[in-house]
Formats: sequence, structure tokens, C-alpha cells
Amino acid sequence: MALEKLLSITGKPGLYELKTQTRSGFLATSLLDGKTISIGARHNVSLLSEIAIYTLKEEVPLRDVFQKIKEKEDGGKAINHKEDKIKLEEYFFEVLPDYDEDRVYASDIKKIVQWYNLLHDNDMLNFEEEANEETKEQPKAQPAKTKSKPTNTGGNNAKTSSAKKGGATKNPVARKS
Repeated sequence: MALEKLLSITGKPGLYELKTQTRSGFLATSLLDGKTISIGARHNVSLLSEIAIYTLKEEVPLRDVFQKIKEKEDGGKAINHKEDKIKLEEYFFEVLPDYDEDRVYASDIKKIVQWYNLLHDNDMLNFEEEANEETKEQPKAQPAKTKSKPTNTGGNNAKTSSAKKGGATKNPVARKS
């Protein structure tokens, strides 16, 4: 499953899979109960592919953190996200030893562990195959053309788009406000 189609919606539990776009937003299906809901512009939505975790050196994409948890657990489930703060932090330190303890809160760790277990239960942790597909689909660079064609700068030929981009907001960190 591509993380680009998985959503976290503020105020709603669990994760959601993006199904289709509508005039006023989009439809998403809950990974917890399978119900489809309509998400409008008033919801704060984060794509899992856009979330990264602060470390002392850089930001690590959530996909890599999930992969490290999967390797640590040999493909099994992680600890329960309802464990106490100390156990969650110790567990996360084993997974990502250089995470920034000042900027990654226990609530962030709890979400990550919960999301991992939810993805595990739904058999959506095949990130290696996804990464291989992304590298295959990269377009090849086109050689630069030496002659340029004249462009039409005026008239009725200019195309305009009044459609607004709907969807998720970019969230570079696991922390939600």
C-alpha cells in the first residue's frame, strides 16, 4: 500500500485510505472499521507520505521508521500503543536511537506505534515493493532541444484552470497541533 493514499485526520481515530475526490473534498475509508466518510475542507488532513520524524541529524520519513519497526519485530506487531510513556520511549529509542527527544513527544511515538500496528493488521507494510515501483516509474530525462518554437502570448489560446486543489495539507513532522 502506498503511503500517499493513507491519511491521518485530526479529530478522527486511526488511519484512512483515500478512495476518490469529490466536489467538496474527498471520500476516505477507515482502516479501523471499514466505513467510508466524506472529508471536507474544514478537516486537517495529513498524508503519511509527508510525515517525517526529527532526529539529531535529519528528518527521517515515516516510511523508513515503519520499515525499522518491521525489521525489529521481524514483520510482527509492535508493542501496544497504550503502554506507559517510559516503555514507549524506550521502544522508540531501540527503533530510532538518534530521534530528537525534545521535538518528538510521547504522543507522537504513541501515534506511530498505533499506526504501525494498524497497517500490520491490514497487511499494508509492503514498503520495499512500493519503493521499487517508484524507481521503475521515474520518467527518463529528456534531452534539451536546441531550437525553440515561438510561443503565442496572447489571444484566446491561453488555458486557465479555475479548479481548486483539494486534499491534504503537507505535514513534515509527526507532531499535530
